[in-house]
Amino acid sequence: MKRIALFLLTNLGVMLVLGLAVNLLGLNQFLTANGLSLTSLLGFALVMGFGGAFISLLISKPMAKWTTRLQVINGSPDPTHAWLVSTVERFANQAGVKMPEVGIYEGPPNAFATGAFKNSALVAVSTGLLTSLTRDEVEAVIGHEVAHVANGDMVTMALIQGVMNTFVVFLSRVIGYFVDKVVLRNQNDGPGMGYYVTTIVMDVLLGVVAALIVAWFSRQREFRADAGAARLMGRKQPMMDALARLGGLDPGEMPKAMQSMGISARTGGVMALFSTHPPMAQRIERLKQAT
Repeated sequence: MKRIALFLLTNLGVMLVLGLAVNLLGLNQFLTANGLSLTSLLGFALVMGFGGAFISLLISKPMAKWTTRLQVINGSPDPTHAWLVSTVERFANQAGVKMPEVGIYEGPPNAFATGAFKNSALVAVSTGLLTSLTRDEVEAVIGHEVAHVANGDMVTMALIQGVMNTFVVFLSRVIGYFVDKVVLRNQNDGPGMGYYVTTIVMDVLLGVVAALIVAWFSRQREFRADAGAARLMGRKQPMMDALARLGGLDPGEMPKAMQSMGISARTGGVMALFSTHPPMAQRIERLKQAT
């Protein structure tokens, strides 16, 4: 319940910041007496679309620590902690990125990487992962997360999300204006009910299309990270074994803002189209075919 409340409060805070920004910049005045100003609307859509995506990216690491109650273990004398840190360091050196922070959190078998910049990232594993997988399999999972960092996947997904958000905000308001003025023939200077209703409906419909596109990109990112883990380890089998084992375990619910970051996620049925992760069997088969 606390995680949901924090997620909602964070999103509310982001919307308030963006609302203040578009007001100060005058970008919310795209509906004028002379019609729809596409230039102002594009500016409004860009701020609302990319602003939220990049604010979320910038606060991703502290939010991850806060929501998972993560323990940073860099420098810890504990043997397991030291092994995890040295594994991350080895893979980071191989991948050509600076040493990330390393953390452990209480939870079902899962792991994630996050951070706004590849040279100041965070790699974390759950206690469930450490107790459910062999050391080779845990190493493969760590390689997967370091590959995400090296590929710049966090920034890439923020950019894709920003583009999709901008598309939704811009096009829904253009369609709303067209329906209001052309289809419903509203002759008043200001927008009529047709504009507001159509905009809301198109926000939902286009939002669904955008979510499908973002989820598809996220799934491709997982295939690349699996292959990246195999390259870092010098062999595919540990990653395939880790995926097979994780496929038989419940990954639990990650905090909403971090669901796309985990090594594993619940998939299946029609909702698989909206999943940020491909089915494990598909990931294993793709990894077998990778060169």
